[in-house]
Amino acid sequence: MANVLSTVNHDSSETTNYVEIIQTVIASLEQTETAMVNHREDQFLWKFQYGSVEVLVQLTGQSNEDTFTVWATVLSLPVKDELTLLRRLLEMNWTSTLEARFGILDNQIVAITQRSVADLSAGEISRAITIVATLADEQDDLLKAEFGL
Repeated sequence: MANVLSTVNHDSSETTNYVEIIQTVIASLEQTETAMVNHREDQFLWKFQYGSVEVLVQLTGQSNEDTFTVWATVLSLPVKDELTLLRRLLEMNWTSTLEARFGILDNQIVAITQRSVADLSAGEISRAITIVATLADEQDDLLKAEFGL
């Protein structure tokens, strides 16, 4: 890519290339070779298939105030027995989602993680993408079978 996002790591003089790291992680997880990237100015949005879910990764820029976000849709609303579903998701947020969590975005249940770009490491990028992709892929079919209409 022509526009490379990078920032100086405060612990060393090395430069972190977030775009390259994200693309490497996606390439290692992607199973269908259908990954796409949308790039405007210094904002990037990647989309790739992991198992039965579509995973999105967004990098809003390179400043400390910018964000790195990973999410995947698990289930569309409305559902049957929404109260039981929401309770289960809240319990899972506490016990089994690690750094990710379940939330609602545009009338869909999503697995999501988000943090600022400040001091973001390659390991955190890899872990965040892997956790969201795995969590969403493991839960989508189970939740659709139990709560889907």
